Amino acid sequence: MDVDTRLLRYFAAVAEEGSLTGAAKRLFVSQPALTKQIRRLEDDLGVRLFARSRSGMTLTEAGTELASRVAVLLDGWDEAVQATGRAARVLRLGFLDAGAVGALPEAVTEFRRAQPEWRVELRQFDWSDPSAGLARGEVDAAVVRLPFPKQESFTVRELFAEERGVLLPARHPLADSEAVEFCMLWDEPFVAAGAETGAWREHWLAAEEQDGHPVTTRPDEWLGAVAGGCVALAPASAARFYSHPDVVFRPVRGVSASRVGLAWSRRRTHEAVLNELLLAITRRLSRT
Repeated sequence: MDVDTRLLRYFAAVAEEGSLTGAAKRLFVSQPALTKQIRRLEDDLGVRLFARSRSGMTLTEAGTELASRVAVLLDGWDEAVQATGRAARVLRLGFLDAGAVGALPEAVTEFRRAQPEWRVELRQFDWSDPSAGLARGEVDAAVVRLPFPKQESFTVRELFAEERGVLLPARHPLADSEAVEFCMLWDEPFVAAGAETGAWREHWLAAEEQDGHPVTTRPDEWLGAVAGGCVALAPASAARFYSHPDVVFRPVRGVSASRVGLAWSRRRTHEAVLNELLLAITRRLSRT
């Protein structure tokens, strides 16, 4: 029987946290999605792994048996993946959006000239995973927007900052403004990331700049939700890389900038190579 290692990671998180809520926050996934994956694993194995109750998730006898073995299994898999990457000289680099990537393609080209034996694989992730694959061990490093959940668990080097603005429906009364004061948006329905993303959600709602004013939030598809009547804070580069006929971008006064950084796991063995890539990125950014 073949079992997806991601399902095992989800199982391990729920077993350690003792609840779906805690595990969902740790994994940066929604609780319904996590529930579905745990049920899928149980269906694949043909056993119940958890006894569910209002107080949380308790391991069954079968679940306890799996939990006693899964950590060693996943550690062995991680070591195998890392060893394979070292042998193949492959550096997996995650990113979220084209604006955060910035000068990365040119920096990768420069890096490969300095390290011709290494190959860089770029992998894009959606905004439901602010760590761009790092949290689930799917990449060796990632270009991320700061702050992202659990970033203290990673090595992070800040690269640059860019201003944030607001995406508005084209029919919005403020759509023709040259710039918008943030306080004028407080009563608008904001597109928001899921609650499980914690500080990431708060940053993109500019919670600190709202002076305690409650804001309506609607998690949904980004541009589609804005076109439908919501608003969303976004980095200035969004206006260059993303477009929708019913959405406009306007600068916002009164919110902090978006900071972009390169992050990698402290357990990875590619640190010397990542430092070389960081230098290439820094040199490239200094020319822009």
